[in-house]
Amino acid sequence: MRILITNDDGINAPGLETLAAIAQEVAGPEGEVWTVAPAFEQSGVGHCISYSHPTMIAELDARRYAAEGSPADCVLAALYDVMTDRKPDLVLSGVNRGNNAADNTLYSGTIGAIIEAAIQGVPGIALSQFFGAGNHGLDDPFEAAAQHGAATVRALLNHGIWTDDNYRIFYNVNFPPLPGADVKGMKVAAQGFREQTNFGMEATISPNGRRFLWVTGGRQDQKTGPGTDVTANLEGYISVTPMRADLTAHDMLEDLDKQLSGGFE
Repeated sequence: MRILITNDDGINAPGLETLAAIAQEVAGPEGEVWTVAPAFEQSGVGHCISYSHPTMIAELDARRYAAEGSPADCVLAALYDVMTDRKPDLVLSGVNRGNNAADNTLYSGTIGAIIEAAIQGVPGIALSQFFGAGNHGLDDPFEAAAQHGAATVRALLNHGIWTDDNYRIFYNVNFPPLPGADVKGMKVAAQGFREQTNFGMEATISPNGRRFLWVTGGRQDQKTGPGTDVTANLEGYISVTPMRADLTAHDMLEDLDKQLSGGFE
């Protein structure tokens, strides 16, 4: 198996080392693991691509490249420059430092890379490690992902639902904030929503008197309702969420068409 790995935390992020080990275990001794990851941290860039300026890419080692661009740029660079002889069989993104569950998913560069893989027709899985009191003090806070990542990826490859339609299925996986031995198993979960947590802005004044705005976050330890990703994670389970990049509210189409069928009034 030929696997491409990337992330949004950057080429030197510890989570990428964890992902490389996961990918190598999945690929097997005869497989190939290729890395094309951002040269610098790209957290929060979503599915951004560098459409208006070029992306510099550098080969750091065999099958290991750094690109000065977003995670989606890295996938494009791999498919159309680095791996042009043969596309990867699978794209893995992560392991993100922090959860990409609930509304975090919408901002995530980790997810953005897998959206691009899906659009390009390549199966993809995003993997993120929830951080919290249960794993904050561990020697390896990515322990849950490291111990269960390969088995989770294999389970999805062997038993997951993969489609070949235009907006094909991809998967978002979040590992709970626990030691590896305490993980209870996997749960298929919907994307949740943190009702009391939003990004915001906070102003600061620099020493030279200039005004800057910093993006602020909120608490991550609030459950998001039964059957959703954050709740599964906080209850000790690996959450697995099937996703599509199609943003259409399909449940609204018929009713909206009836409402607008009369034309302009």
